[in-house]
Amino acid sequence: MDLFSATNTLTPIPFEDGELAFLGQLALSQSNAVVMARLVAETAWRAESITLWGRQHLQPRLSAWHGAARYRYSGLLLEPLPFTELLQEIREAVEGACGRRFNSVLLNYYRDQRDSMGMHSDDEAELGPAPAIASLSFGATRTFILQHKRSKRTVKHDLSDGSLLLMAGSTQVNWRHGINKSRRPIGPRLNLTFRYVY
Repeated sequence: MDLFSATNTLTPIPFEDGELAFLGQLALSQSNAVVMARLVAETAWRAESITLWGRQHLQPRLSAWHGAARYRYSGLLLEPLPFTELLQEIREAVEGACGRRFNSVLLNYYRDQRDSMGMHSDDEAELGPAPAIASLSFGATRTFILQHKRSKRTVKHDLSDGSLLLMAGSTQVNWRHGINKSRRPIGPRLNLTFRYVY
């Protein structure tokens, strides 16, 4: 695909008790492969431990936090690094596609099929009552799972190289989401979740 001919227009996804919208390819000035390689090389990745049910667990992925404010979840306090030139370019493209402002981004590096993200909601108080979370993916396709908190209904959506998923409205109130481990080999994937921290 010619990235310069792509249009950054999100398509709403029919979704109960929340808002989802999807874009198959976010237009950037460099190819997905170049952006991913630069992000892998230029990011100060950390292996963080979080507290769940009173116990410390090493997260099964690497992460980095960039932005305007501290961010706390699962007993972990993230001190922000400044936006790099590349992250600023990506943020502007994401904001243009979503029609929303974001002041922070959490980068997650899934090195292979053994890395994952447990089911959770991005419902921290500093994100506000109806946060918009823009999830941008590079690299291997992984299946994004959403589960309704009350009905337990499950929705799955593949997040492919260059794709952008926006979760907004009451999604975080009513749904949890995550990425499972896989038994089949899967290559590396980068995910950037943009958000506004108050």
